[in-house]
Amino acid sequence: MSEGGGTDSVLKRRNLPGTKAANYARWKEEPFDEMDSTLAVQQYIQQTIRKDPKDVDQILNAPETQDEGVWKYEHLRQFCMELNGLAVKLQAECKPETCTQMTATEQWIFLCAAHKTPKECPAIDYTRHTLDGAACLLNSNKYFPSRVSIKESSVAKLGSVCRRVYRIFSHAYFHHRQIFDVFENESHLCRRFTVFVKKYKLMTKDNLIVPMLDGESGTESDA
Repeated sequence: MSEGGGTDSVLKRRNLPGTKAANYARWKEEPFDEMDSTLAVQQYIQQTIRKDPKDVDQILNAPETQDEGVWKYEHLRQFCMELNGLAVKLQAECKPETCTQMTATEQWIFLCAAHKTPKECPAIDYTRHTLDGAACLLNSNKYFPSRVSIKESSVAKLGSVCRRVYRIFSHAYFHHRQIFDVFENESHLCRRFTVFVKKYKLMTKDNLIVPMLDGESGTESDA
């Protein structure tokens, strides 16, 4: 906000105390080229999601001048933030006593890389460890010191993060289908993630075992 009685020229993005859920983050849209912030890409992605979470193609459509590495990085940060919502919902029924391993189909058992030597973890622990590990990497000053420019060697690390966090989708789909369906119908997150990793070749088709796109049968692949 300008001072000295001038015109309010800055778009304020904050949810004031007492804001109703229906009005949460309902501020005026802003063109990308007018977003004057180091967080502009994140703000633009979140703005596009709020506008229509079903419009996956538009959400993933980068502005013409946008650096691709930063675009992929910011989308992966956003995926991980939203996946925390699925993790919270899974806690209601994904218990260490019932989901003793991180599995998808009978052919897929995943080892948790959060330990000194990768080993089996209860699915809910694997989920927490994976999201914590992704957050640590994506917020690392060593690999990602800037939000406006990213080295190719750091961009190359995004694929391994994608493969690990995708396992949360696959476990939820094959073992907690009702929770998955409710979450997906609201967020369209798994579909967006699937289109994203295919568009930027961050995962192979064989690893995408949750049928999200037209023409996919959901047949099992060998681990």
